[in-house]
Amino acid sequence: MASGQTPLEKRICLFTDHLDGASGFSYKEVARMLAQLGVSGPDLTVRRGGLVKAERVTEDLPKAAAIFKDHGLTIPMITTSLTNAAEARDVLEVASQVGIKYYKVGYMGYEDMDHWRERRARARKDLEGLVRLGKRLGMHAGFHNHSGPIVGGTLWDCFDLVEQHDRKWLGIFFDIAHATIEGGKNGWNIGFRRIRNRVTMAAIKDFVWEKVKGKWRTRWVPLGEGMVPFAEYIPLLLKTRLPGPLSLHIEYDPGGKTKAERFDRSFEAAARDLKFLREQLRGAHQGV
Repeated sequence: MASGQTPLEKRICLFTDHLDGASGFSYKEVARMLAQLGVSGPDLTVRRGGLVKAERVTEDLPKAAAIFKDHGLTIPMITTSLTNAAEARDVLEVASQVGIKYYKVGYMGYEDMDHWRERRARARKDLEGLVRLGKRLGMHAGFHNHSGPIVGGTLWDCFDLVEQHDRKWLGIFFDIAHATIEGGKNGWNIGFRRIRNRVTMAAIKDFVWEKVKGKWRTRWVPLGEGMVPFAEYIPLLLKTRLPGPLSLHIEYDPGGKTKAERFDRSFEAAARDLKFLREQLRGAHQGV
């Protein structure tokens, strides 16, 4: 552990979503960036349009894992669009073979809010299948509390769907920004205290509300510039005994007109947000 580094800092990984697709970055370029940033590795997108394409997972995920290892990194987790065992089997088998232990489950939408009970029943069955598969492969599933008409988007909904399962195989991938969007001033707080024993992974990002053409919407911003109550949240996070990764998300556009410029802007954005996050963790650690 680096001098002055807190235990949770060792688990920080960087979500690669903003480095996917049109950015055109290779595994080696992403690995070089992450090694320079001093994170544990990527929260690697393994899905359609991801840094690793789901349809090429058998060939490409082992290649990516080898390149990250060559740069002194692991792959702490992968982010997927997987919502049931049938579609998850190939991806999780390869992930397990290369030593990955954690993955984020895909999103299950409330297509018709009037039929929320039926949708939750289907989601429950799908999660049961993913847990059975995960037990066989040694893969832990993180269920993300994504805001909007998404199953599990509110914390009571998320908790109710995971509480019956062994925490070793299914936990909540807690996202303080999405919890704040749905929970406002204090809903995230009481909700987190209810679910904290089921939280096994966590995402970090920040946002603001803004009015555009008469309608309110959220906009992602650098850490500390938005509405996420980090000073209240981080001390609670440190007390959860988080076993899995802490994933830093650069959801806002870092900018850059060329590939080289985007690489530099992405590095600068991550370095800035990492500095903020590490300062928050170290400050809270002193008070725990």
